Amino acid sequence: MSTQPRGFNRWLIPVGAVLVHLCIGSVYAWSTFNRPIMALFPDDPAWFRPPYITFTTALVLLGLSAAFGGPWVERRGPRAAATAAALFFGTGLMIAAIGLAIRFSPLVFLGMGLIGGIGCGLGYISPVSTLVKWFPDRRGMATGMAIMGFGGGAALGAPLNTWLMAQAGVPGTMLTLGAVYLAVMLAGSRILRRPPEGWLPEGWTPPAEDRKSLAVHVTRNEAIRTHQFWLLWGILFINVTAGIGILAQASPMMQDMFTKTAVQAAAIVSIISLFNAGGRLLWASGSDYIGRRDTYTIFFVAQFALFLAIPGMASNGQWEIFEASLFIIFTMYGGGFATIPAFLADLFGTDNVGAIHGALLTAWSAAAVVGPVIITELSSRARAALAPGASKIHIYDQPLQVLAGLLVAGFVLTLLVRPLAASQTHAARGAATPVSGD
Repeated sequence: MSTQPRGFNRWLIPVGAVLVHLCIGSVYAWSTFNRPIMALFPDDPAWFRPPYITFTTALVLLGLSAAFGGPWVERRGPRAAATAAALFFGTGLMIAAIGLAIRFSPLVFLGMGLIGGIGCGLGYISPVSTLVKWFPDRRGMATGMAIMGFGGGAALGAPLNTWLMAQAGVPGTMLTLGAVYLAVMLAGSRILRRPPEGWLPEGWTPPAEDRKSLAVHVTRNEAIRTHQFWLLWGILFINVTAGIGILAQASPMMQDMFTKTAVQAAAIVSIISLFNAGGRLLWASGSDYIGRRDTYTIFFVAQFALFLAIPGMASNGQWEIFEASLFIIFTMYGGGFATIPAFLADLFGTDNVGAIHGALLTAWSAAAVVGPVIITELSSRARAALAPGASKIHIYDQPLQVLAGLLVAGFVLTLLVRPLAASQTHAARGAATPVSGD
């Protein structure tokens, strides 16, 4: 059994992971560029306006590059993968800056949407398998720290974008951000490395359940053929659908249900991002003690009750209770993202968890479409059916009930998750030789 490498502290690995995730997480603050970019391209057709098509494309490419790039990430190691992510993301923003400077929108789309999106996907999964290997005793906490960085990237990115645009304009801001993110991500990538083969924390004796997961070596393709993978896919899809559905309409909901102003609603949306980020560390760390399945069970039971209770809160004007409910929901939204890599490692082993996690992230891409469609379409129909001057308090009742029904399905899926049977596991015939420096 290997001990900690001489002169290296494993707690540096989360630092490197957070540096990478803080940068790529800034993609969620790109809405701050919407109006400034549109002002530069007033004559572009609506379907090709950079703020919308670049952001949407970046999120699609995030999921696709994570899914298809996962095996490459495992082969090349975390340092090479994070370096590639830095090059894609940083240079993508610089290319977009050139497009903004010369007023050529396809170049903005190429840089922010395609190239930057690939950098997001590779950067999102690059530290995951490394973290669970360095922290077999605290898998949830370790992945929670990194993925909390992704949630925190938006909180830091929004004020930074606004300040820079006031100082340097939109092209200058994009160029500056590209250079800064490239440097920070490269610094983070230099910290990342694989642990020695067979390494375990000094003085830690794996309990029986952890010994089983450490002995499992399932490849991505083998994992996809198991029903456990698709149960987890459904669990992540439902948890994200519920959370992102609320997020998509959070500001209008507060205005329609509680007569808040747009400014008041925007302030609450900003606070939501903090609970989203904090929940990633809180719930993922907690799952190390109460178990992954019990964590998701709490998510689905609590959110089911809250989603059904929200219309009553609106009817009774219980604003403070509604605020608290939103904050709880979004800790679980973020916690779902952060707990899933540890859940995957528990079931499929740590060898290929980055590739398996990448494939599972297609659930995120699907939920990002389904959640907003459910709540936006159903609430729009209810709004259209209102008599002139009628109260809008109840236009969200039906979409909240639909999302609550999905949460019941998520609860059932969680109960069905079981460890792999012996016939489903694959004993590794030999470890791949790590890339030098990883």
